[in-house]
Amino acid sequence: MSISTADYWDTYYPSLDESDRDELLGKGFSWTQWDHHGPDEGFLQQPDTALELGSGFGVHAAYLAMKGVRTTGVDISPVQHGRACRMWGDVPDLRFELEDVRDYLAETNETYDAIYSVWAASWFTNPAELVPLVRDRLNPGGVYAFSQAPAVEGCYGAQGMHVNGFKGKKGGIARWFYTPDMWNGILRNYGFLNVEAEIIEAPDPEDLGTLLVRAVVPPGG
Repeated sequence: MSISTADYWDTYYPSLDESDRDELLGKGFSWTQWDHHGPDEGFLQQPDTALELGSGFGVHAAYLAMKGVRTTGVDISPVQHGRACRMWGDVPDLRFELEDVRDYLAETNETYDAIYSVWAASWFTNPAELVPLVRDRLNPGGVYAFSQAPAVEGCYGAQGMHVNGFKGKKGGIARWFYTPDMWNGILRNYGFLNVEAEIIEAPDPEDLGTLLVRAVVPPGG
């Protein structure tokens, strides 16, 4: 038995103190599991407009908006969407949409300089469905960037995960894993150029690193 993506993020995403905005913003824009580690928002190449796929409680989108980037965050979880609206509703040039990212990308007429995902929707969505939609919503020269866990060697494509542990109630959800070279091929196949895909080593090399990917739409669109 599987559960919906919305139910997963409603139920299993960590809770937080919604009043402590300064502490959250003080961690900066981090693509990895650790604060102030690896690239920051500069990895997006200074966009004027940005779209976050799977924005959760909205801290990355809010951080960009406070830097002057007109930012939209999309999330499928009513719980996370509600948190984001409560926490950052007063931030100019920032809005949050409650929708499946695929539906939003297919329906919107807006285009963006950057579309990104931090350990979120790009990991939990079939790239064959998501990547062409992202490509269509990026401006010429626009950036698609995302981070997630690296693949386990020899285990690629859709991978099922039991969300309640091996002794919990039934319920599973899929995530997609590929090597950096595989991501390079996938993104180039959909018309992206200048693909960079690498695993960022953890502060302790014995710990799990982060797969970080960036690709660019050709300047001519």
